[in-house]
Amino acid sequence: QVQLVESGGGLVQPGGSLRLSCAASGSPFSIAGMAWHRQAPGKQRELVAAITSGGSTNYADSVKGRFTISRDNAKNTVYLQMNSLKPEDTAVYYCKEGLSGRWGQGTQVTVSS
Repeated sequence: QVQLVESGGGLVQPGGSLRLSCAASGSPFSIAGMAWHRQAPGKQRELVAAITSGGSTNYADSVKGRFTISRDNAKNTVYLQMNSLKPEDTAVYYCKEGLSGRWGQGTQVTVSS
């Protein structure tokens, strides 16, 4: 059974950076597409970034140029590097494994001065 564990969230000031990690187990990770989503209070969950098994990426317009998704197949881990953070990036961030559709438990990111 696929299990995903996110880490790296926290409180950061506007303009700061964070790197989120999502470690997968029980998954044929190297052939799975992976994605990061986020959900802010009172809003629907939205796609932030995705990466295919081959390394192709796509991003929500709101994070293009600021966030970078990457993967390390040797570590079964996907990352989300977040730079130039804004208060509107505040949300719970979830990773999702594309083959099973499983979600991680989420990690809180708060951008505030």
